[in-house]
Amino acid sequence: MAIEPNALKLEADAVRHASGESRSLASSLPRLMLESRRIAATVIHGLHGRRRSGSGENFWQYRRFLSGEPARRVDWRRSARDDNLYVREQEWEAAHTVWIWPDRSPSMNFVSSLASETKLERTLVIAFALAEILVEGGERVGVPGLLRPTASRNVIDKIGQGIIHDTAQRTSLPPGFAPAPLSEVVLLSDFWSPIPDFRRALAQLSGAHARIHVVQIVDPAEESFPYSGRVEFLEPEGAGSITAGRAETWRSDYLEKLSAHRAAMREEADRAHASLIIHRTDRPASELVLALHARMGEGGNIPVSAPARSAQAEASA
Repeated sequence: MAIEPNALKLEADAVRHASGESRSLASSLPRLMLESRRIAATVIHGLHGRRRSGSGENFWQYRRFLSGEPARRVDWRRSARDDNLYVREQEWEAAHTVWIWPDRSPSMNFVSSLASETKLERTLVIAFALAEILVEGGERVGVPGLLRPTASRNVIDKIGQGIIHDTAQRTSLPPGFAPAPLSEVVLLSDFWSPIPDFRRALAQLSGAHARIHVVQIVDPAEESFPYSGRVEFLEPEGAGSITAGRAETWRSDYLEKLSAHRAAMREEADRAHASLIIHRTDRPASELVLALHARMGEGGNIPVSAPARSAQAEASA
């Protein structure tokens, strides 16, 4: 099939643009990692840890043998060190595995004059900081399609290396994967995808009985539509462009559609028993990390309650 010269040029431009973004992200990762570690250091550790004994492959602790337990549970090598009998306990893996998915699709590179960093940069800072805090609290953290669950203290470096060397397509919704029951999944994205696609993504995760936390990260311009005059709007993922002769006349319709999209998101989140937080990039990143930390500490996978909606409003103010 013949390809128009313009199509070839657009494809070449897209490849150069993608390569440039990859190099830019690689060069900015050290700064983002440093910022995430600074944020993580401000959060009180230990409150969220949920280590407990159970079936699993990873060693957790030794404890004293209790009268009445089967003798086969005694760890004779450890017990030989002193006059007491000890039992070797494993970690209950399913109870404290947290998956963090940061959206790295082209739409996340947007930044307006109302914010100091792109949605992607804020998303990665949040993902890094949250991973650091969770690992410090005894959790295991994984990134779907990028990093298997790990409790390594250098988890930020592992995620960063995975991102740099990842050649997979950047999708706007999380890839299909099967989290273990009782694990938690944190989704960080702008979630401007069509609601049916959003519904399918949540249904797949909720069907695995995971606890889901949806975090919509938006630029303040995406909420306020501060444009006026002749403006060309470009769709970053290849859907073309549209030009407004007087952009200010579009504001009321835009805000109405935004409200409808948010209402549909809340409905789908409630249906999947997922929590929902909306975060603007002109707000401090630490604010979102603290809100997420508290939300995950609540335990259980419940719809957004009145107090949670208040926290959501504060995070998006």
